[in-house]
Amino acid sequence: MQPIHQLLARIRWDAAFAKGRFVIGYWDRVAGKLLRADLGEIAWDAENPSFFDLIDADGTVHAIPFHRVREVWRDGRLIWARLPPAPGGKRLAHAAPARVPKKV
Repeated sequence: MQPIHQLLARIRWDAAFAKGRFVIGYWDRVAGKLLRADLGEIAWDAENPSFFDLIDADGTVHAIPFHRVREVWRDGRLIWARLPPAPGGKRLAHAAPARVPKKV
């Protein structure tokens, strides 16, 4: 599997590949669930290349580390997914949904 930092770099720098709507699903440890954000809502942290910044509806900036990214969608199709850890640190197999929800 391609590392997430390589995929995100390709989306940022490869204009041909970057055409389309990208959605990133990340694990929010405070909410305790997977949240999704449109790539257009994300700012890249120049001081820490292992994070991206996300501004919520209240204007609060959240620094999200790349290791919390669990899935990447392109035009409603899942193109990258990290399997969630199981108890004891083992990876679980899972079936990904076929489409991303229309409203993120």
